[in-house]
Amino acid sequence: MSDWLTPGLDHIWLPYTQMANAPMPLPVVATEGVRIRLADGRELIDGISSWWTACHGYKHPRIRAAVERQLATLPHVMFAGLVHEPAARLAQRLAALLPGDLDRVFFTESGSVAVEVALKMAIQYWRNTGRPEKQRIVYFRHAYHGDTFATMALCDPEEGMHALFAGSMPDQMMAELPSDEAMRRAFDLLLETHGERLAAVIIEPLVQGAGGMKMHDAQTLAYVAEACARHEVLLIADEIMTGFGRSGRMFACEEANVVPDIICLSKALTGGTLPLAATVARRHVFDAFLSDDPSAALMHGPTYMANALACAAANASLDVFENEPRLAQVAAIEVQLREELAPCRQLAGVAEVRVKGAIGAVELTGNIDVDALRRRFAELGVWVRPFGKVVYLMPPFIISAEDLATLTAAVCKVLTERAQQL
Repeated sequence: MSDWLTPGLDHIWLPYTQMANAPMPLPVVATEGVRIRLADGRELIDGISSWWTACHGYKHPRIRAAVERQLATLPHVMFAGLVHEPAARLAQRLAALLPGDLDRVFFTESGSVAVEVALKMAIQYWRNTGRPEKQRIVYFRHAYHGDTFATMALCDPEEGMHALFAGSMPDQMMAELPSDEAMRRAFDLLLETHGERLAAVIIEPLVQGAGGMKMHDAQTLAYVAEACARHEVLLIADEIMTGFGRSGRMFACEEANVVPDIICLSKALTGGTLPLAATVARRHVFDAFLSDDPSAALMHGPTYMANALACAAANASLDVFENEPRLAQVAAIEVQLREELAPCRQLAGVAEVRVKGAIGAVELTGNIDVDALRRRFAELGVWVRPFGKVVYLMPPFIISAEDLATLTAAVCKVLTERAQQL
């Protein structure tokens, strides 16, 4: 380990980290199932699926075999003027899986870029249909949609991490989630007042992820969709985190019977194997780009768009969903999380415990030493990475009841220790 760790760290810039006093990252040498093996021989149960991606755990044999086969024939080729089978099959399968007529797939490499493409689609949709004044986007408090400049403008400016760039970002409009009658009236008034200038509303359906694991019900989502349709504003669903089973349905929008105009997918799309994202539009959105005028085309094209290895992994991941009981596993995880995280509600310094699908979140109060919590979790043999005021679990769907109990017990133990110090 000494031949790579220290020399390498002298040149690595870590994410979301103050490098002046950065804690030593844990050196990983292997992964298997739901476990991360460290260089010193310890194994950690992964409680967060490597930033919510590894829904099938690590090294699923079907996905591994698919990537190996693809590597032997066609690892990558540019997607401008060329096309290949893995991407064509994946686009067809996504269109069949997604609700309604979401059937035109634009591939990218990351969730942030998938959202950027959705914004470009929405704004250009109105331009192509003769309403170029509709350019602004509505997002919600506690939202997080990415770290690129256009997506930073859609993150909660107070609770998000992008305040430093406030003067450099586009000026968009934040709303409260319309979770009661008063908020519904306020949201409706916002769309009525500004509708002539609004291109789209963007929402994380049912669960707002990096903004604090805030949860809302299907009725709230359905109201947002209905209001958008009534005021002629496109609806973008950011299912980068919730997509592919995490909320309990294959896609969170299904719980509210909502078909957004555009949906963004990433994270679990390849089962946590390779970078891939997709922005999928309904037919009427796509049709607005069909014209004899070249300027009406969508001018976007990432270099590694529709990477063949990633598409092969994604197809294999969909095979796994078809052949293994993933949604049933998510339902079982939800029941266990509700039961085993419930004792945290009685602890000092705990504001709320929230569970939805394979997501369990404990929101804390007071001062929080996130680094100390992370170290303590690692000492207990689990990989749990709290952020902000939230300690959360989003385990791989294949996790056993015993391993999940180890995770929830670690959360209860660490937060009990914290409560005793308050």
